[in-house]
Amino acid sequence: MRYRLTFIAGLAVGYVLGTRAGRERYEQLRKGAQRIARNPAVRNTAESAALTGRQTATRVFGTVSAKVEGRLPAPVAERVRSLREQRANDEDDWGTSNT
Repeated sequence: MRYRLTFIAGLAVGYVLGTRAGRERYEQLRKGAQRIARNPAVRNTAESAALTGRQTATRVFGTVSAKVEGRLPAPVAERVRSLREQRANDEDDWGTSNT
């Protein structure tokens, strides 16, 4: 109950501060965020971080699935095995960036 009250209080404070700032300030913040997002250096850094994250997730999945496979129930172990085989066929199926 305490967390719910804290959340509602935070929501109310954010609403009041947001309405006092007004639409003009909101538009300024939105345009600033868009300008930052269009910056080539930011885009390259985000793409690099996404690629590193995908590689790390794939590596961790392989390591963890190999270690816990023997301890899982048979249907779950079979599913993990099939996912690992799919990963072997596809180098990266985590998705690609649209940038």
